Amino acid sequence: MTDIPAPAPAAEFWEARYRDSHRVWSGRPNELLVEEADGLAPGTALDLGCGEGADAVWLASRGWRVTGVDVSATALERAAGHAAEAGVGDRVAWERHELGPSFPAGSFDLVSAHYLQSPVELDLPTVLRAAARAVAPGGTLLLVLHAGWPSWQTEPPFDAVFPTLDGVLGELALPEGEWSVETRRTARRPSVSPDGVEGFREDHVWRLRRA
Repeated sequence: MTDIPAPAPAAEFWEARYRDSHRVWSGRPNELLVEEADGLAPGTALDLGCGEGADAVWLASRGWRVTGVDVSATALERAAGHAAEAGVGDRVAWERHELGPSFPAGSFDLVSAHYLQSPVELDLPTVLRAAARAVAPGGTLLLVLHAGWPSWQTEPPFDAVFPTLDGVLGELALPEGEWSVETRRTARRPSVSPDGVEGFREDHVWRLRRA
């Protein structure tokens, strides 16, 4: 595992988040990744903000060679354990980066970034443009971002500006004629509050193909 030191405050925030919980996420791959990537031919994949590794493990189990990236060393340790338990440890490499200040090297047939939204500082447009540059010719960029708070969230825990479908495409500043948009949609999924209140949350989805 390549270990690139990541400066505070993002590294400290996310490391504490993972260290203070036995498990943060469900261990299942994101549904929108499964929907959008299931039909793609396996190659090399970059999973940005991989957390505890569920998406990377799912891709590896389907033949991809994956580089999983996160800012938290604890998350990456759990991800490596998940991959080993699933029998795909040899198909995934793990790198620690604070995206923005650093970014993994190389080009990939699939670059996937799900929910790169943070209560601590993150230059998301810069990270997304770097993600696009990392897509190999003929490859795919898959982005998923929350479109707003859950329907049951009456008091947002922090101030946030949520993206729009057109806004993110504009911020990517993709060279004209070099990319085609294969998916541009808003997906709604069930969401239940910690107190058991049922509702929904909407996510924006972009899948783009590089010529």
